Amino acid sequence: MTDLFRAYWPVVLGYVRRRTGDPALAEELAQEAFARATAAFLGWRGESPLAWLLAIARNVLADHHRKGRPLVPLEEVLEPAEAFPHTRIEVRDLLARLPATDRRLLELVYLDGFSHAEVAAMAGRTPAAIRTAVWRAREALRTLAQEEHGHDRRTP
Repeated sequence: MTDLFRAYWPVVLGYVRRRTGDPALAEELAQEAFARATAAFLGWRGESPLAWLLAIARNVLADHHRKGRPLVPLEEVLEPAEAFPHTRIEVRDLLARLPATDRRLLELVYLDGFSHAEVAAMAGRTPAAIRTAVWRAREALRTLAQEEHGHDRRTP
């Protein structure tokens, strides 16, 4: 367990910090996640340790949220499209127009850098289901971008 702590503390802490927006609270919740992981260590089935720890951290966050303590709203994670004046397609504006689930999947994978397995662990779904959902979310984003610029998908 000590090796897992040393290897994955920064990632778990970073995940919790992004969701709470409060460094002190994030440290407390990350410690709680590792305490729960230590208590459940014998039940660990040997899957990806990071995915397992992130699933525990997600549950700690959910428990914290149920107690009435708000998490940082997802929209605060993204910078407004105006912050990127030189980009041809305002990706962040397009992301804001996606359904919340699609937007969150794309943020986790492409902005936060989580793997499909890690997202699956956080969402309680299979990696294959997450790959499919991410593909569909990318297609929805692509469709929005094409509508924005009046291009047909078959147009080179």
